[in-house]
Amino acid sequence: ADIISTVEFNHTGELLATGDKGGRVVIFQREPESKNEPYNQGEYNVYSTFQSHEPEFDYLKSLEIEEKINKIKWLPQQNAAHSLLSTNAVCHFFKDKTIKLWKITERDKRPEGYNLKDEEGKLKDLSTVTSLQVPVLKPMDLMVEVTPRRIFANGHTYHVNSISVNSDCETYMSADDLRINLWHLAITDRSFNIVDIKPANMEDLTEVITASEFHPHHCNLFVYSSSKGSLRLCDMRASALCDKHSKLYEEPEDPSNRSFFSEIISSVSDVKFSHSGRYMLTRDYLTVKVWDLNMETKPVETYQVHDYLRSKLCSLYENDCIFDKFECAWNGSDSVIMTGAYNNFFRMFDRNTKRDVTLEASRESSKPRAILKPRRVCVGGKRRKDDISVDSLDFTKKILHTAWHPTENIIAIAATNNLYIFQDKVNSEMH
Repeated sequence: ADIISTVEFNHTGELLATGDKGGRVVIFQREPESKNEPYNQGEYNVYSTFQSHEPEFDYLKSLEIEEKINKIKWLPQQNAAHSLLSTNAVCHFFKDKTIKLWKITERDKRPEGYNLKDEEGKLKDLSTVTSLQVPVLKPMDLMVEVTPRRIFANGHTYHVNSISVNSDCETYMSADDLRINLWHLAITDRSFNIVDIKPANMEDLTEVITASEFHPHHCNLFVYSSSKGSLRLCDMRASALCDKHSKLYEEPEDPSNRSFFSEIISSVSDVKFSHSGRYMLTRDYLTVKVWDLNMETKPVETYQVHDYLRSKLCSLYENDCIFDKFECAWNGSDSVIMTGAYNNFFRMFDRNTKRDVTLEASRESSKPRAILKPRRVCVGGKRRKDDISVDSLDFTKKILHTAWHPTENIIAIAATNNLYIFQDKVNSEMH
């Protein structure tokens, strides 16, 4: 239940939220810099924990059903409170998938000295009230309150794979395998269907929606990816139902790489707009690709994440790993991209220098202020001392969920039920 299923920084990077398979959300807050304790600057500590979705029991099948938090999205902050959307991914006999809007507030003062209530909040006997006083606010220990503001239900029949908040700060969309819905943040009982790829006969189904995201600056544009490896950019000004895309981004398949697994490994598991809005980043099983919005025929950059697995696709298919859905992330300046791999490895690619690095999130290598050493996977032939053989990779340890601080070089890595936070110090070595 405590396996982390999503990681998300808020818009300032001061808060970091994780969701787990038990329906729980944990929020971490960055500690303010302190001159007395320079080593603690920027550390994230638990700020609040709450149960977002309740696990249930299916009495028909005698199964416990996890309420995995599939996605968390922060809303831009409008006042002192913070707000986030969370969605569960599990649909079963008893209830629908729901998206919940949570409000997070702080309280460090409490009113005292009421005229008609005693200290415990009970009404006083009015005959005992002989004088009037002005209630005062007294300081108290900081309390973080998390309250559900809205529950958006009955919008999806299938597996919800993404939610994305629009730049208009009034609407958001949620996508499942076959449909994308547009919601207004103030209206919970109805959504507007903007994409529907469900065929009249389900036997004719050839692809499913795998991820979707709004453009960071243009509130009318959004993109969604498919299991066939294509991206469709849609413009909501063109028509109410965006079944006809504005642009289709597809890379023609290299016939020399064609195999039984081609279709499975070309499925896009994640798509992210760059902060500038000029590019899109996609992740499929073996690669990450950068697409220019103005060029539909092929990606402008392709990076091999773990090409050494190409010869192992058969065994990865047999143990179901080939269906793992890895996410990807941009750094704040869109110059470096990051994505996860197996053996608790994660990869970074510098778009300017074309250098790349493999790092490991493990308890041994992540003592506070330790420097991360680059790792190398060798495929046979000569092996250096610290190299790891491709045959000894642990496929049960996988980094599916990663997040990058919106402005600084701080990254969050979810490795099963552990959260690792790494910070790039001034000497530009990852700590």
